[in-house]
Amino acid sequence: MRRRDLFRYSLLGLAAPILPPPARASLPGAKITRIRFFRVSDSRPIFNQSGHIVTVETDAGITGIGEGGSPDTVEQLAGLLIGESPFRTEHLWQLMYRGYFYPPGREKIHALGALDLALWDIKGKALDVPIWHLLGGLTREHVECYSTGFPSAGSLRETARACIEAGFRAFRTGGSGSGGQEPYRHRQAVDETFAMCREIREGVGEDGDWAIDYHTRFDLPDAVRLSSLLEPLRPIFCEDLVRSENPEVYRTLRPMVKVPIAVGEHFGDRWDANVLIENQLIDYSRVSIPNCGGITEFMKLAALCETHYVGLIPHFTGPVSEAALVHCCAALPGPVIMEMTGKDAKVHPHLPVHYDFRNGKMWPNSRPGLGVEFDASRAQLEFEVTERSQPIRLLERPDGSITNW
Repeated sequence: MRRRDLFRYSLLGLAAPILPPPARASLPGAKITRIRFFRVSDSRPIFNQSGHIVTVETDAGITGIGEGGSPDTVEQLAGLLIGESPFRTEHLWQLMYRGYFYPPGREKIHALGALDLALWDIKGKALDVPIWHLLGGLTREHVECYSTGFPSAGSLRETARACIEAGFRAFRTGGSGSGGQEPYRHRQAVDETFAMCREIREGVGEDGDWAIDYHTRFDLPDAVRLSSLLEPLRPIFCEDLVRSENPEVYRTLRPMVKVPIAVGEHFGDRWDANVLIENQLIDYSRVSIPNCGGITEFMKLAALCETHYVGLIPHFTGPVSEAALVHCCAALPGPVIMEMTGKDAKVHPHLPVHYDFRNGKMWPNSRPGLGVEFDASRAQLEFEVTERSQPIRLLERPDGSITNW
């Protein structure tokens, strides 16, 4: 049976016939030989939200594609991977996370995530299966999306209605002041945002949903007042109510508001968010890929969220990462909504194939690995790493697992 036939069975919720495993469904004894960093022109200028491309090459002729990081952070981590088996994804994640003794900051975790994506891409390509298959198979036919920056269709009310009619689960707004006018007057912005949100609620209708990003711009009293005003309008979530540096503030804030709270766009690995999740101080996690450290870490974060009934609404980062999120979210059982910027999938010259988006939804596909194709001729090669570098020795337990130096 061909792979696309198995995919059709899974989408229909039918049990596929049991077949002997194909001869090629085994991992070759490959080693990582070269890692390259490519600068792309349409990457976001924000340092820790880059969309630059990282490729990991093996002596088995399989190349993995990742996205994110900066030249210095990627180069340092890449030196740890040369000569290693690309299939030991958890081991290599620990090696990169702990290989320089001090825990990496969020910018370096972004680079770690880029390399982790490429490693998972290699594994899927080696087994000739999509990554969602390696994560447990499909739990849903598609992944619902909400739109950020949906193109204007006239008034705010008409734009919100057009977003829902385009197939999106929800319309998302940034509220008053999202255009960056100066000076920013918090109390006035609360009243203006409330008026905007009433118009949005009317536009999406009773059956539609809407959401708002406070963008951490409000002081706590203003965030509380806006949340109280918005409660009757039933937002699906309110995001980043206050500044993100001190997650413990939500112990104070949570009892003061009743709107669903979403937090995590600024965060990295699960240790950034575990206090909020384990104490159920938020309703949705916005932690994303590659920001958290890639697929390896995102699935752990998702399990932590499921345990505490916290949903997933990961932040949109770049096209390769968005493709990876589809694989993860399509294999998870809990509530998931993905972010999509605008109305349609963007054209990325260096990525002739990336994620599958239509009718306001992300769709899993059956292409091997991440299902992404990279045209290196449309990007600028910044550097490559071919020699191993591990300046700090790690210790191993008697069973060979890593412990800190």
